[in-house]
Amino acid sequence: MHLPWRRKQQESEEYTSESSIPSEQRAQSPRWSAAKNTFKTHVATAQATTQRTLQECQSNVQNRLRAKAYELGSRPVAYLVLSGFVLGSVSTLGATFVYRRYFRRLRTAEWVTPDVLQRKRWVRGVVTSVGDADNFRLYHTPGFGWRWPLKFRRVPTLSKELKEQTIHVRIAGVDAPEGSHFGRQAQPYAVEALAWLKGTIEGRIVYCQLVRRDQYSRIVSVVTLPPPFLPGWLSTGRSLALEMIRAGTGLTYEQAGAEYGKYGKDEFLKAEAESRVARRGMWKHGTVGETPAQYKRRHAQNGTDVDAQAQGTAKAEKVKENLKESGLRGILKRFWA
Repeated sequence: MHLPWRRKQQESEEYTSESSIPSEQRAQSPRWSAAKNTFKTHVATAQATTQRTLQECQSNVQNRLRAKAYELGSRPVAYLVLSGFVLGSVSTLGATFVYRRYFRRLRTAEWVTPDVLQRKRWVRGVVTSVGDADNFRLYHTPGFGWRWPLKFRRVPTLSKELKEQTIHVRIAGVDAPEGSHFGRQAQPYAVEALAWLKGTIEGRIVYCQLVRRDQYSRIVSVVTLPPPFLPGWLSTGRSLALEMIRAGTGLTYEQAGAEYGKYGKDEFLKAEAESRVARRGMWKHGTVGETPAQYKRRHAQNGTDVDAQAQGTAKAEKVKENLKESGLRGILKRFWA
C-alpha cells in the first residue's frame, strides 16, 4: 500500500545523513582517491620492472648456454679423438701392467729379466722335476685357473710339452751333496738327499723369490713351501732350505753371494748345528768328510768341471743376447709370446 508520508520520511533521513558529514571530510575525499591511484600506479610499475628484469636474466642465461653449446659443438671431433686416445692409453697401460704382473707366465730362465730380479719378485709354480739335491725345474703358474673349482688351465706332464717351458731354479742358502756328473763320482749321501727333495717337492706347488742368476744360468731363489691353511699371498710357508738343513740333506751355503731370505745366516747355522747334534741324514756319523764346496773346488782345480762351466757360459751368453732385444719388437715379442 502506498503511503506518501513514508517516502517523504526516507528522503528526509537521507538528506539528514548527508548533511551530517563534516565539510572537511567531503573536501579530503578527492585527495585520498588521488593518493590511492598513485600507489596503485607505483605498485604496477614495480611489478612490471621486476618482471622485465627476470625476463632479461633468463634471456642472458639462455644466450650463454646457447653460446657454450655452439662452442662445444663446433669442435666435437677433436674432443672425441682426444678423449678416446686418453682412455685407450690408460686402459692399455693398465691391462698391460696387470697382465705382466699377475698373468704373464715366465716360461724359462731367459724370461726372468733384470728388473724382475731387482724387485726380487715372488712367483708360484709347480715342480716338474728335480735334477740335483739343490735345484729343480719350476713350471710358473701365475694368476688363477690352475686349481679347482676354477680349473681351466693345466700343467703339462710330458717331457716334450715341458721343453723350454720351465725355469731352472737353484735353492738359495743351502749346499747339498753333489751327484755324479760329467764323469765325477758322487758324494756320500747324494742319492738319499736327492730322494728326500723329490719326495718333498716334486709335483707340488712352491713359492720362489727370484734373487739372481748364477754362472750356470740358473735362477737362485729363496724357496718356501705352501702354508698349511692360508693361501700363499696371505702368509709365508716354511723355508725349503731350512727344512733340508734340519733333515740333514744339505749344509749352509757360505760362499760369495749367498742369500738366506728373511731368516738370515744365523738361523741357517743354528739349524745345521741342531742337525749335527741329532745326527740326521749326512750327519749320521757325526761329521762330514768333504763338504760340497770343497768337492766342487777340488774338481774345478782338476779341470773336470770345465764342461759344466762351458754350458753355463753358453746359456748366459744366450740370455744376454735375448736381453739386448729391447725396443718395440722385443716388448711385443715378450708380451704376446
